[in-house]
Amino acid sequence: MAFPARIAIASRNAHKLREIRRICADWPVEWLTVENHPGPWPDVEETGSTYLENARLKARAGAATLREPALADDSGIEVDALGGRPGHRSARFAGEDATDERNLEELIRALKGVPGSGRTARYRCVAVLAFPDGRELHAEGSCEGILEPKPRGVRGFGYDPIFVPGGWDRTMAELTDEQKDRISHRGRAFRALSEQLEVG
Repeated sequence: MAFPARIAIASRNAHKLREIRRICADWPVEWLTVENHPGPWPDVEETGSTYLENARLKARAGAATLREPALADDSGIEVDALGGRPGHRSARFAGEDATDERNLEELIRALKGVPGSGRTARYRCVAVLAFPDGRELHAEGSCEGILEPKPRGVRGFGYDPIFVPGGWDRTMAELTDEQKDRISHRGRAFRALSEQLEVG
């Protein structure tokens, strides 16, 4: 399948928009976002029970509403000591309208008393590219790591200040954009998606 001329990124999250455009900077497409296209942009409730279901909901709604190929992802952090939670509920771990700060505080609280060896976790991301004609591609990426008891670093977003990726002694929030994108779940998912597309 060839790269389309234009792709809409079906997200209102400014952090995510910036990260996706950075990761996919070499894609030969024109990017449409809430920042440069009047829409209408659909409001999609993430009612799916998996990352793939939620990413499909957003990508399909974007493609149907804008009549353009639409890209979306759903991602989360899976903590082994919590049985894989919060997973696809990561953005709502502390409640439906929780901020990144509240979610981070809630996860730190939930892991209180868990020793370092038991604080294993992974970030997971599923990316979906949906076309108005019903065609669809998807890919997944993950990044294993350990969770710190206290936040470190000011970069990134979400749970990055406590997530130390495997092989590093710094949290995601302490890495440069280039370092993070090279190893992150989102970087891996979107690179895997791009491998399914060809320059026409």
